[in-house]
Amino acid sequence: MKTDADKKEKQSDVCETFCYDENTVNRIRPKIDKMDGVEQIFKALADATRLKIAYALTLERELCVCDIANIIGATKATASHHLRLLRNMGLAKHRKEGKLVFYSLEDEHVYQLVTIATVHAKEGVDSGGK
Repeated sequence: MKTDADKKEKQSDVCETFCYDENTVNRIRPKIDKMDGVEQIFKALADATRLKIAYALTLERELCVCDIANIIGATKATASHHLRLLRNMGLAKHRKEGKLVFYSLEDEHVYQLVTIATVHAKEGVDSGGK
């Protein structure tokens, strides 16, 4: 059951009237299409296991599949599955050395994305989520 305070809180984050800045909307709306495909990056990193793998690859620039499996507490098959998805999404790359396969993040942008998200999340926790 919602209280009056709950109703006021919900209403406080919505405009009380409908209006918009036509110049701003017309300037920004065409640029929104540039976001097509970007959601796939966040979708790939929204999985806790893949995010842990990506984070591990920010701490050590290159890791063997076996190391990654042990770091995340999973089988080689599970680690390989997640790594393959990260690779297919353009977030990770691999190289083979004999019987071993090593993974690293695709580029500095992915490194920065994971690092910034980690710092942001920690700041949110340290400041009480504010």
